[in-house]
Amino acid sequence: MLKSKTFVKKTRSGGVLKIVREHYLRDDIWCGSEVCVECGDGAPVLLRDPRIESDLCTYPHYLLPDTNVVLHQIDILEDPLIRNVIILQTVLQEVRHRSAPVYKRIKDAIHDKEKHFYTFTNEHHRETFIEREQGESANDRNDRAIRVAAKWYTDHLSKAPNVGELKVVLLTNDRANKEKAEQSGLLAYRCEEYIKSLIGNPELVDRLALASDDQVRSALLFPEHLPLSRIQVGIKSGTFLQGTFRASRDNYLEATVFIHGDGEDSTEVLLQGLQNLNRAVHQDLVAIELFPKERWVAPSSVVLQDDRPNDEDAEEEDAEKKSTVSDTSVLKPTGRVVGIIKRNWRPFCGMLNQSQIKEATRHLFTPADRRIPRIRIETRQASTLVGQRIIVAIDGWPRNSRYPNGHFVRNLGGAGDKDTETEVLLLEHDVPHQPFSQAVLSFLPKMPWGITEEDLKVRTDLRHLCVCSVDPPGCTDIDDALHCRDLENGNLEVGVHIADVSHFIRPGNALDQEAANRGTTVYLCGKRIDMVPELLSSNLCSLRSNVERLAFSCIWEMNHNAEILNTRFCKSIINSKASLTYAEAQMRIDDAGMNDDITTSLRGLNKLAKILKAQRIEKGALTLSSPEVRFHMDSETHDPIDLQTKELKETNSMVEEFMLLANISVAQKIYDEFSESVKSRIGFVHKHFWWFWSYFISLSLYHYSFQGPTLTVEDQHTFHIFDKVKVTISLDASNIQHQKIRMALVEPVVHDSVRNTFI
Repeated sequence: MLKSKTFVKKTRSGGVLKIVREHYLRDDIWCGSEVCVECGDGAPVLLRDPRIESDLCTYPHYLLPDTNVVLHQIDILEDPLIRNVIILQTVLQEVRHRSAPVYKRIKDAIHDKEKHFYTFTNEHHRETFIEREQGESANDRNDRAIRVAAKWYTDHLSKAPNVGELKVVLLTNDRANKEKAEQSGLLAYRCEEYIKSLIGNPELVDRLALASDDQVRSALLFPEHLPLSRIQVGIKSGTFLQGTFRASRDNYLEATVFIHGDGEDSTEVLLQGLQNLNRAVHQDLVAIELFPKERWVAPSSVVLQDDRPNDEDAEEEDAEKKSTVSDTSVLKPTGRVVGIIKRNWRPFCGMLNQSQIKEATRHLFTPADRRIPRIRIETRQASTLVGQRIIVAIDGWPRNSRYPNGHFVRNLGGAGDKDTETEVLLLEHDVPHQPFSQAVLSFLPKMPWGITEEDLKVRTDLRHLCVCSVDPPGCTDIDDALHCRDLENGNLEVGVHIADVSHFIRPGNALDQEAANRGTTVYLCGKRIDMVPELLSSNLCSLRSNVERLAFSCIWEMNHNAEILNTRFCKSIINSKASLTYAEAQMRIDDAGMNDDITTSLRGLNKLAKILKAQRIEKGALTLSSPEVRFHMDSETHDPIDLQTKELKETNSMVEEFMLLANISVAQKIYDEFSESVKSRIGFVHKHFWWFWSYFISLSLYHYSFQGPTLTVEDQHTFHIFDKVKVTISLDASNIQHQKIRMALVEPVVHDSVRNTFI
């Protein structure tokens, strides 16, 4: 069945565009339940007997949440206890439009086979699709669509044989929607009353998102946020400005918003006082109003932390603000937040401050990031959570509340515990560290793995060379190795060999996507977060000694003054003769009694590295010092007993110089090979080149208050070192102030400045 929808849309240029959309309806979309015999296609997702202990719903039942429940109670839905849930297409589309992070989380839950979440495409089912009625809002139409789908499920499942007491329960926090559902004969409950009815799971109640507490406290502490429509008009007229809110680490009553104007007319606006901050949270995209010059102030010179034990009024905070000291000789543009364009909330790590009132259920949570305000949560586990690192999510910030409202998500462990503090670091810095999924692991090579005859045909055999690696002690992911030998003509042959990961990871598969998401391997004290699974990082792609490995090699012919006479690149097979630490390599170089092939190679490399470094510094290279500090721990108590700064040896610099030289040679090779392509404006992507452009654009757009660009490749199937691809740069569409800025499909062009960048 085909339905069409026609409407007229005004374009940005002022023209009128007629749009016709076709909507196809089907009657063969299956319900996904094991009890149904009428829908015969596909594997069932919803179990036949979905039991969950509840004193409200004592019968087996499927849950069908509305949009607001998914948006605000996603932490509840992610709990392992909540299973057999029907997610309607209407709900999924609304969630996608309103919150990308929640949309991703609900999609992850749907893909988790243990959760038994089923997506029902009600918008394409003949019996559940509804038209929007005249005068009906989009929200009311969607609520009606949810009720219609719930009614269809109830009637549809009742026809199944041996259905027993199986029912469908609609979860909604909308009073009107609940009343209309009950009038239609549906089972409908508020999310809170359903969760509180679950027997033996009181901890789930703490994860409920808090509702507004207008009835608890009536005094309004903050100005009202303007609606987005008024903000848009104000920004276009110049009355308001927009930028990213950046809270101060040192003074919780102070923040700045960077506004980029035309040319070099950029302004950093200072915000002071709770009412002027107006419930903005660090990294929110805000609209501000600039004060006249006579109201401009200087930044405070006092460190002020929000450590009050009680929830106190804004008037007291303003009195405390007046007691701070400012340098009146340096006035800055000052303003106030008038509205929030886009929230940037995330789950926050921190600790609970237990209320001084005995038996209280409301407590304040202090985030680990000092730029985030304290959050009020409700929990009955306060005595258990004191002294623990926990995660809390913000639900909202009403005008009558000194602090935002939130809810408890999960307990990480005791404060001060090394594993717990490591988890906090990873979460706060958004480092992906979850175990690799089965979808990712399925693309790993089967063991035992070995080099094939086909590999020998297409690769250069360098197994006879005296190759060795030099790395920190305990390193298992050895990704580079070196060699140096004398040639018959009196010159030197020097090689850098990099593990060929591209042999095992094909473009676009789940393993490639996960590695791209992680971006790099993260090293912590006693822990490593791998970019790729351990089978690759510490085994097949690790250039360990005395095993054959696949590599990508850059080989130079040099004279004894480190002048490059010839360069060649090849995919190779190597067999490292030694895996050395920096100290072991240095001892070999310094020991005059050692003259074996490995030691001779190291001495040649070290001599050339010193010359290369001197040449770089002479050309104006920038040297950044970043000393590594290590704690020595007691073997029994695990307490720190000594602090030591890592000593850098010549071998550290030796490896560094040849890695830099390899990058320079690769950049030169790319430029030479693609010089004709550059003239015809055909771009290319290489890992380092792509990173450079992304980083450069990110820095540039920082001044425009953009959230940062997204770079995507037009053809994901072509992504090798010399593949030609087109790149799209996408900007955050929420930037209302700069609507006229557009960056469409571009083709990166390499010129001389890029060559210098690699060098």
